Amino acid sequence: VCNLVWSKNVNELVSTHGYSQNQIIVWRYPSMSKLTTLTGHTYRVLYLAISPDGQTIVTGAGDETLRFWNVFPSSKSQTSESKPRFFSLGRAQIR
Repeated sequence: VCNLVWSKNVNELVSTHGYSQNQIIVWRYPSMSKLTTLTGHTYRVLYLAISPDGQTIVTGAGDETLRFWNVFPSSKSQTSESKPRFFSLGRAQIR
């Protein structure tokens, strides 16, 4: 485990991992059941931050990329499940 961040809007948290999977996992708390695994980085996920509104996380990895992920619902739309919750907003090269 490289990083942990708690959702501001729901009882969930995100962990990032390194070798060998280089993945991001969203967990439901307190059951600690895995909700989803996000992949896309080719090297260890070293950095994790959450947006001020609590909906988007950004991850940075050893592959010199940043990925933006919309993983948490807003506090207003917690009951709405009409759209898929987990998707990548894009990728940006660091160098």
